[in-house]
Amino acid sequence: MSRATLLREKLLQKEATDHVSYTDIIIKATVDALKQHLLLNSRLEGDAIKIFEKIHMGVAIALDQGLIVPVIRDVDEKPLLEIARASRTLIEKARRGALTLSEVAGGTFTITNLGSFGVDVFTPILNPPQSAILAVGRIAEKPVVVDSAITIRRLMPLSLSFDHRVCDGAEAARFLQRVKACLEDPAEN
Repeated sequence: MSRATLLREKLLQKEATDHVSYTDIIIKATVDALKQHLLLNSRLEGDAIKIFEKIHMGVAIALDQGLIVPVIRDVDEKPLLEIARASRTLIEKARRGALTLSEVAGGTFTITNLGSFGVDVFTPILNPPQSAILAVGRIAEKPVVVDSAITIRRLMPLSLSFDHRVCDGAEAARFLQRVKACLEDPAEN
């Protein structure tokens, strides 16, 4: 997450730039990976797999009353700053209890992040009828070996729950590899 941190700091320093969270950067990376791994943006309908043309990203939010998952619609068409604005708007509405039914329905994929609670790794529960959910742990500085030298990097664990009737572990692993690659070299647009 070292480069993602640099991107976030760069965007926050720009004048008139909206707040960009790590979750926004993770959403963008996940969308880029979903575009290449379509089975994870699908659902099982009877004996057939329905692959969605659009990506409607659910983002789990913990409230005192319980968990709610507002949906950023057509997130695949949005640049990072627009994702950040949409995310912030939905979070604020969720905290006020002002979300509409249409703002919590129709998600095609969900991200849940317990990093702010200090959780490293967890197993998310699939949100039917979606076929996958991405779990995000906390970002922490840890020693790693880079070019045969020990250095400190910002690392973040990811885990994925998915419907094995829709895709297998190899496809899920390739999806996670792509998310990782997108986070290690994040795009602003």
